[in-house]
Formats: sequence, structure tokens, C-alpha cells
Amino acid sequence: MADPHPDFDPAKAGERLWAALKSRVPVAPLIDTWPGMTIDEAYAVSLAMLEARKAEGECVVGKKIGVTSKPVQDMLSVHQPDFGFLTDAMHVQGGRVDCSKLIAPRAEAEIAFRLKSDLQGPGVTAQDVLDATESVMACFEIVDSRIRDWKIAIQDTVADNASCGVFVLGDVEADPSGLDLAGLKAVVTKNGQPLSEGYGSAVQGAPENAVAWLANTLGAYGIPFLAGEIILSGSVVPLEPVGPGDVMDVSIDGLGTCHVEFV
Repeated sequence: MADPHPDFDPAKAGERLWAALKSRVPVAPLIDTWPGMTIDEAYAVSLAMLEARKAEGECVVGKKIGVTSKPVQDMLSVHQPDFGFLTDAMHVQGGRVDCSKLIAPRAEAEIAFRLKSDLQGPGVTAQDVLDATESVMACFEIVDSRIRDWKIAIQDTVADNASCGVFVLGDVEADPSGLDLAGLKAVVTKNGQPLSEGYGSAVQGAPENAVAWLANTLGAYGIPFLAGEIILSGSVVPLEPVGPGDVMDVSIDGLGTCHVEFV
């Protein structure tokens, strides 16, 4: 266990990240200031950020897990998943993402879940996740770190709401029953050119495993999944830096496509 560090203040750390989000000027890693910061303390910072969002009128519409696949873990040098909240302001409808509102965006293709019933850990299984799921769909999450140059430790990204920027959902919502989510292949293009491919199995063996992990992790903090929420299960391909003028598309077997234009 990390040594106590009584100077740590989650509200102060949250204010630092909130100012970075609003100004789009990133800050140094939080662990540079608080080297002993724990995951629990980082989560307290995330909650402080969430309260700031709510104070501006945003409401929670789902949750997300990130850094679930080995390619993403290797890219970020973060070797365990992170977790955070989705708000209505993060949901970009129409597929046009304004890069001027982001700092250093990266696109990742995912399988998103829409829930039809509540779930709360501990003890949530992958089958419980499937039973509670109304539909699954192709998705792009545009991650964006408020930490300078993406120099993040796991504590930094948990504090920074799992580096969430915005997300775009595909138009097709498929019934997960009868689908082998682990075997679904995602094909990603950038500006019309092939970029990457991946399978649902890249995410902790299957996307429903990742969602179960998230339900149990948040359950330990007393946070439930609620019917109607969107759950992002993590990228099946490496993250791709994007900027104005870029166009990203993903096609996932059985789930249709998701299209994003960056302006």
C-alpha cells in the first residue's frame, strides 16, 4: 500500500484536470505531484470531475472501460484497464467531431452495449451481461488525455475519466443473442485507406468479459449499471491519432458500420 500523503486533495486534482479540459491546455501527470496516489484516490478525482460536469448540466448516460487490449496497453504503457463515466455531452450524434474542443484526440473502434436491465457487482458474469443487454453496435470512442503528451500512468487515466473525449454510435443495433461477440471482426479505414483489423476477442477474450469486469469494478464503489445506459467495452484495434479533415470508418461483422468525420 502506498504511504499516506496528506497533501493529496482530490478536489484540487479534479480542478486541475477540469481546467485542462475547459482550456484544452494539458497538464503534467498527476503522479508527478502525488507520486503515491492510489487507484482509489484517482477514482475520487474522477468523481470530482464528474460533479463538475453535472454542475454544468451534463447527465450520466453510461460507463466505459479502456486499455483492455494488449495493443492499446503496449501503446500507452498502461497494463491494466481503466474505467470512467459517459455523459450526454460526450455523445456526438451525426458523426461530426469538432477537434477544436479536444486536445490530442485518438480514435478507437469498439463494440458498445445498450442495457435493458440494471446490473451491479460484485459477482456479475459475462452471461449476466449478455442477459442484461438490449443491443450491441459498432462504435468509435474518441479518447483524449488532459495529461500532457499522453504520458499517463494508470492513476492518471483513471483520474482523467479514463481519458474519455467523445463517442459516436453506429446506426445498427443488433440483438446479441446468437452472436459470438469474441469472433466478430472489425475492419477500420482512415481516409478511405485500410488502417487496422481486430476481433472482439482482443478485449479481455470477449467484450462481455470486459463489461462484466467493469460492472464488478464499479460495483465495489457502489456504482450500478442502469437500464438504458451505454457501456463501451474497449478498443479492439490500436488507437489512431486524428485531426481536422480525417474520416474514420469501422465495419464490424453483424453490427454494421460507424462513420466519423473530424472537423
